[in-house]
Amino acid sequence: MPANPYELVSNVTTLVSLPEVYIKVSELISDPNSSMAAIGKVIEQDPGLAARLLKIVNSPFYGFTSKIDTINRALTVIGTNQLRDMILATSATKTFKGLANDLVTMENFWSHSLLCAIAAKLLGKEYLPKARESLFVSGLLHDIGELVIFFRMPDTSRKVLERVETATVSLGMSDAEREILGFDHAKVGGELLKVWRLPANVREAVEFHHQPDKAPECKIEAAIINVANVVAQLAELNTTDHDQVPPISKSARQLIDITDAQIDALLPAVTENFAEMKSLLLSA
Repeated sequence: MPANPYELVSNVTTLVSLPEVYIKVSELISDPNSSMAAIGKVIEQDPGLAARLLKIVNSPFYGFTSKIDTINRALTVIGTNQLRDMILATSATKTFKGLANDLVTMENFWSHSLLCAIAAKLLGKEYLPKARESLFVSGLLHDIGELVIFFRMPDTSRKVLERVETATVSLGMSDAEREILGFDHAKVGGELLKVWRLPANVREAVEFHHQPDKAPECKIEAAIINVANVVAQLAELNTTDHDQVPPISKSARQLIDITDAQIDALLPAVTENFAEMKSLLLSA
């Protein structure tokens, strides 16, 4: 059994690699001599991706008043870093196809992840406006460590699931993982994103979404994902009864000062945007 999260992801990266267009765009963004035209050209070499990106930016979720009909226009309006984040978001389900397993229904996994992503972006409008796209990506990838653990350690994962199901008092997945494995899926997800060299704000939001106060630099981002995760679970159950879902961490409430009433007010927008975003991001 792998002794730590780094060992767990070390071989997974040969099966799960970042999309080539994402890598190329990231390299160009880091190059001070590159241009938006060069970045746009790389994206346009993948017509399917370019079409999906344009559909997403023209969706009601983004609310632009005029139509954005070219990638270069999207780069100008949204920004290079934000469009790069969108590339990863649109590729996420295909990127992780190699980690299919029999412990979780992939449709349910990605539906929950997308609900979390939508909630994170909406929360970002209020609490961290400049990071809305990275928050969307963080929400989409927040549980990705679970897939890695399920894939690499299926027997142990079954023990974790059994521990959660048979606990006499409420026990969260991450708590059961730490009890049995010594680490949780959030740490595994953070380690994978570290290997991929994703930005610290995305990596820390994923790695510390169950313990936002422990994030070295990006506590607000981690707190937003913690809250968004609960919003997603409320949306899945179609309820405003907070006793039916795990509680928001105390540190997350302190960091972003949010009430249950504010969370409940967010639910209609989350569910309203879900169907369209699901067709854009999770379709085959």
